[in-house]
Amino acid sequence: MANRGQYEDDVMEDADDAQPQRVRSQVVPRKQKGRGFRERMDTDDGRNGRYESLESGTGPGPAKSVEGWVVFISGVHEEAGEEDIHDTFAEFGEVKNIYLNLDRRTGYVKGYAMVEYATKKEAQDAIDNMNGQEFMTQPLLVTWCFVKGPARRRGAR
Repeated sequence: MANRGQYEDDVMEDADDAQPQRVRSQVVPRKQKGRGFRERMDTDDGRNGRYESLESGTGPGPAKSVEGWVVFISGVHEEAGEEDIHDTFAEFGEVKNIYLNLDRRTGYVKGYAMVEYATKKEAQDAIDNMNGQEFMTQPLLVTWCFVKGPARRRGAR
């Protein structure tokens, strides 16, 4: 009786007997909730639990974000605007997106920005040409936003 919920009981009646007989016929699977079960995941697009991933390179270097190649710019003047940054960095390629964070208290730029390009070549040109250049009386430090570290060996500490 410990496994009472696992089996479905069928009731059969004999014509000779007035007492019904219980017969175990088949195992009824329990409904399991939550993650981690080995059943097929039902998804709308049929990927069965596989998610989009970025290409994994073998060595260190810049890493592509989900949408493009992102360049990190520090030393941005506090009164700079998105238009100023777009005008300066658009000469190296098509700027897909600009992330310019503002300080809530003052309303000025926090001092850094991120510019997203479609191709690695455009982003590399922006880094090569703008790193160390003066922008609104301040020198800029321009580098890759996402970088893969060196390959780690298993067992190394």
